[in-house]
Amino acid sequence: MTTQASPLYEIDPEGCYLFVRKATEKEILDLASNIIERWMRRSETFLNPNEAKQYLSLQLGDLEQEVFCCLFLDNRHRVITFDKLFHGTIDGASVHPREVVKAALKCNAAAVIFAHNHPSGVAEPSRADEALSRQLKEALLLVGVRVLDHIIVAGTA
Repeated sequence: MTTQASPLYEIDPEGCYLFVRKATEKEILDLASNIIERWMRRSETFLNPNEAKQYLSLQLGDLEQEVFCCLFLDNRHRVITFDKLFHGTIDGASVHPREVVKAALKCNAAAVIFAHNHPSGVAEPSRADEALSRQLKEALLLVGVRVLDHIIVAGTA
């Protein structure tokens, strides 16, 4: 016999979230991440780079290993999909340009925002990060996919 967890919240007629039980920090962050993802999928375009940074911070900020992701966008910069493509260790992830290009073509992306986390908490790009950005930008340019940004997340703040 499996037990099902009770619902975390209800939504009132004005669209406000009412918590019906105590929530863990992880449950709240998961809910916030889902809300931001819905906003992003509904929006016409990215109106503000901070929207993407906030979403990516929630997705990657509390991970203990480095993860490299792509936020694939259409011509109007609407989100097509968010993919966690490469998983690494506490201080690095091997990223293969061929796989990034394949993923972009598979979803017919016109643009991409790269993101990865630094579990160390330091958001400064390393020389390897800068070299990887250049390499990926050159590879994607060959197939007509624009690189808009490479965001490094260091924590959820």
